[in-house]
Amino acid sequence: MKILAVILIAAIVGAVVGTIVTTAALSLMADKSKDDLIKDFYEIENAVYVSPHGLRKSMDEGKDNFILVDLRSQEEYEKEHIIGAVNIPAYKDPNTSAYGDVERIVGAFKELRAENPDKEIIVYCYSMPCMTGRKIGLMLVENGIYAKHLGIGWNEWRYYWTMWNHEGEWESTNVTDYIASGPEPGVPKLKNTGSPCTVGSLGC
Repeated sequence: MKILAVILIAAIVGAVVGTIVTTAALSLMADKSKDDLIKDFYEIENAVYVSPHGLRKSMDEGKDNFILVDLRSQEEYEKEHIIGAVNIPAYKDPNTSAYGDVERIVGAFKELRAENPDKEIIVYCYSMPCMTGRKIGLMLVENGIYAKHLGIGWNEWRYYWTMWNHEGEWESTNVTDYIASGPEPGVPKLKNTGSPCTVGSLGC
């Protein structure tokens, strides 16, 4: 009977707290105009997402102001990965997540940050709708590490090259030049692909 009473009290307290938090969140949103919400959306998108086209251009130019991290399993990474990417697996194997391995994942990112204090960390996972990058990103934020998110995943990079590159670049670029195999990241080749991207914050 005492256990039932404890469960009932816990449920009531949880419901009350949940209601207060939800009400507060809705109140904050209600104070914002539609324009404010649109502004917030674009500021968040630009702060978090990295254009794959811009990343590919940075590779072509030999820029090294970023560290690309593949979150797929080691097995998948070694089979093929985006050239230059390092592997911090969020999967034990292709079918088993390792989200519970927080200490290892966070520790690897802390080490990466310590070794590259001035570089942006960019993560990618399986595909655009894949939640792995978002889940690991949240895990990292909770531990004081901030990573950006590649706007596409491995599948789009490897198998849908023409989906996100400009049509004029389809003949001057080849996806296999941007893929590596094995345990090492690989090094992108310098090239001039004549990208229409501009320089600066409003570039591709």
